Amino acid sequence: MSAWPVSSPLAVLGEIAAPKEVMALEAAGLRTIGDLLDWFPRRYEDRRRFDAFPAQAAAEAVCLRGTVVDAVRRRLGGRRSFYEAVIQEGGGGILTSNRVTCRWFNMPYIHRMLAAGHEVVLYGKPKEQSGRLLIDHPEFEVVRDDGADGPSLHLERIVPIYPSAGGVSQRRLREMIHAALERLDPAGVQAPCELDPARSRDETLRAVHFPATAGEAAEARRYFAKEEFFLLQLNVLWRRRLYRGQQGRRQGARTALLKAFYQSLPFDLTAAQKRSVKEVAVDMRREFPMNRLLQGDVGSGKTFVAMCAMLLAVESGAQAALMAPTQILAEQHYLTFRKWLAPLGLRITLVTGAREESGHLELEGSPQIVIGTHALIYERVEFRDLGLVVIDEQHKFGVTQRGRLVRRGIMPDVLVMTATPIPRTLTLTIYGDLDVSVLDELPAGRGRIVTALRVKPKVSDVAGFVRAQLAEGRQAYLVYPLVEESGAVKARSASGEFEKWRNRLKGWEVGLLHGQLRPEEKEEVMNRFRDGSLKALVATTVVEVGVDVPNANLMVVHHAERFGLAQLHQLRGRIGRGAHKSYCILLTDGRNRESLDKLRVLEQTNDGFRIAEEDLRLRGPGEVLGTAQSGMAGLRFVEYLADTNLVREARQLAEQMLQRDPDLRNHPALRECIRPAGDPAAGTQAT
Repeated sequence: MSAWPVSSPLAVLGEIAAPKEVMALEAAGLRTIGDLLDWFPRRYEDRRRFDAFPAQAAAEAVCLRGTVVDAVRRRLGGRRSFYEAVIQEGGGGILTSNRVTCRWFNMPYIHRMLAAGHEVVLYGKPKEQSGRLLIDHPEFEVVRDDGADGPSLHLERIVPIYPSAGGVSQRRLREMIHAALERLDPAGVQAPCELDPARSRDETLRAVHFPATAGEAAEARRYFAKEEFFLLQLNVLWRRRLYRGQQGRRQGARTALLKAFYQSLPFDLTAAQKRSVKEVAVDMRREFPMNRLLQGDVGSGKTFVAMCAMLLAVESGAQAALMAPTQILAEQHYLTFRKWLAPLGLRITLVTGAREESGHLELEGSPQIVIGTHALIYERVEFRDLGLVVIDEQHKFGVTQRGRLVRRGIMPDVLVMTATPIPRTLTLTIYGDLDVSVLDELPAGRGRIVTALRVKPKVSDVAGFVRAQLAEGRQAYLVYPLVEESGAVKARSASGEFEKWRNRLKGWEVGLLHGQLRPEEKEEVMNRFRDGSLKALVATTVVEVGVDVPNANLMVVHHAERFGLAQLHQLRGRIGRGAHKSYCILLTDGRNRESLDKLRVLEQTNDGFRIAEEDLRLRGPGEVLGTAQSGMAGLRFVEYLADTNLVREARQLAEQMLQRDPDLRNHPALRECIRPAGDPAAGTQAT
């Protein structure tokens, strides 16, 4: 029996796989034996033992083995339907009463896969409803005991569970991968570099797919995570070197505007702001273009650092542009720049999809600073000589949008900003080809923020506290997770609660703000809130960034459990911007203990970096980053991004590789793994 090299086409599986299965795998992008073996499990089930059938709802998913005792297709109305199966522990004996009902909505094909009498293994999270235990859309697998196709791969062992691959069943995936491992030629299974002298890639492949113990699976997954991160870091460092090899503009030698700006401020910049401005100035004077990330907590003063960078570009004779993700944030920046840069007489323009506004006469010349939304990337906005691009809340933009703005200048310096503190491991990974400045202190004179978690409080008590703050002359945000009521989500909405708040706060003007309003409506509401004519704002997370009203000292977040920690911290950053003591009240139903533990973190600290670390631990990097926007969507071992040591090991291996072989001439396979640089402002997000 001949061995299969990893380069063998999947057609060699014809000995054990039907042609339609091979075609399905090929359609999913698996074209060789190597591709199939790199289709790693996403989790494992320990089928040496199963969980006991639950007696009540559970916070964690359970793995059960039982028998289908009843199965029926039900109608919801119209063409909608669901398939329902009752699974009983053990067989159908009269002495066994533990059972759970499983439901699959709008999946009519399930009835062809599952029927009464089938023995099944299922995985899902049980919930209670109308006195029944339900699991909606559980993963399941029908157990066959005919012994003809190796039941030992599927039961009485730690069993791999794979991502979906062209509709091929878990059972068949296991069998094909096992067959490929049995026939694999070890000579062709080479690691990209020596990741671990004590392990071979061949042995680790077998351990990751069919581990003998949970510990062996974890070790194998960590090995392949290091391999993946090594390649990621190699790309990052390669791009960083290429970028630094380009000819830049050498801006920032003249500093008269910067000094005049410093002298016009009625306060002093923080030490962190001054340090960051110095780092930016050094970058702008270099022969290669600046590519820097400015990271700072909410309220740390990133905007003033951006102003300083733009003044250096303007005095060098170039234009500077700042792109913000929302019209509200762009307008806030425009007003801020107009206020603080007015003494310098600069020409500043606002460009959004809804409006254009110039703070100068047309006869004075082209704008020196352009502030806007994604409207800046379109040709109708003309740039004379774009020398500096500042991208605020950059993770809100797609890779293409960021790149299009950068390409509107000739090798401009790039400064990207984020108010979402990023743990060190993610900074190394996502922004590994950028230089990083951190604003780790807040300006003086900010009011203290008190954060309090309240479980099922009386509406009258909440309204009373809001009225008390308004009576003292302050303003309040009342935040909801939804714009409108939804039958699918049990949560109140901003639109649905607006009139109720108007009644509760009679005597004060109340506004409504959400993302579905027309731009001119949003602008009117925000202007009225800024000038104080609106005392309370019922809103969605559209106020998460860019809203700066120093008089607003109260934030009430309804259904706080529906928000991530970082998002709640961003919302909280809308208050405490003046000298008044501020209050962030987090309201929750208290049903989920994990949610309560998460929200208590916000009670304990205002440190955005600590909150980011906790958010990373609780939700994982994929949820924290938003994999599609961050460029992390292709990563298979996202959960290991929280492993600081592993990320650093991978970085060191990549650095050592490029020191030994700068052009990778001696490693052609690695050279093929280098992806072309895309968006110079996107870090590894260009991959």
